[in-house]
Amino acid sequence: MDTTNLTTFLTIAELKSFTQAAETLFLTQPAISKRIKALETEMNAKLFDRLGRQTTLTEAGHILYKRAQIILQQMQEGQREIQNLSRQVTGKLSIATSHHIGLHRLPPALEQYNQQYPDVLLDLHFMDSEQAYHQVMAGKFELAIITIPNNNTNNNKSELIAKTIWEDKLEFVVGPTHELVSNTNRSTKKTEPHSPIHKSLTELAQYPAILPAKNTYTRQIIEQTFKQSEQRIATSMSTNYLETIKMLVKVGLGWSILPHTMLTDELTILKINNITLTRHLGLVRHPARTLSNAATAMVSILG
Repeated sequence: MDTTNLTTFLTIAELKSFTQAAETLFLTQPAISKRIKALETEMNAKLFDRLGRQTTLTEAGHILYKRAQIILQQMQEGQREIQNLSRQVTGKLSIATSHHIGLHRLPPALEQYNQQYPDVLLDLHFMDSEQAYHQVMAGKFELAIITIPNNNTNNNKSELIAKTIWEDKLEFVVGPTHELVSNTNRSTKKTEPHSPIHKSLTELAQYPAILPAKNTYTRQIIEQTFKQSEQRIATSMSTNYLETIKMLVKVGLGWSILPHTMLTDELTILKINNITLTRHLGLVRHPARTLSNAATAMVSILG
């Protein structure tokens, strides 16, 4: 069985579109259709139903989808084990990472890696940490560099091998025009612009928050903190892009919690009841997957 046909089949199944699959695989649509036709002939079954713009798997397609994933993963595993025998650091390394880590933490490591291992093709994908975690579980990526799920706020313990690389301190913040700041300035003449302001969690809970989306690892940390103090959060807006949250907080639309590395003079830090919040950033990998030489080199650089 031609593995390129299986790869094409899986790509269409995941994107639910022949057109998008052609763009992803850098092929023409007739070439995509030809591959699927050859696979359907080999399997003696129709694999897709195309109803207008919608592409769905047939019953036979669903059966092949499960098997094709296993076949390709086993093929890739065999290729990695054989390539590792040479001890050469070459080939393609597929990594997933969050936008925040990709912007604020990863660049020095990527630059060093590219200089030391120019023969490796880095295939970097940006996505939410939660999505990246599940993609590593499914075998789509060798490594993910993400916010590591906290077992204290997660119902299920991590099924992946996780290694913390950075401790990311989180700060409660508001914009300089927020009522929490203006009230403090009126009552305390000595308060300097942008200096930390001490408030209670009860006071903070009276104002709307702008937070990462529900079910994100960072949101779980925040909600667990409020739950322990028997406080509720009034969330006015949610987005997974921390730069967007920073902008919305800066213009006074609510309070939030942001990594300390993102803070500027445009934001005011709130010290809340001596609460210290930290999230762990690092890499995750599947315990049953043999790392390629390229992935092992990346792990070594990241520390």
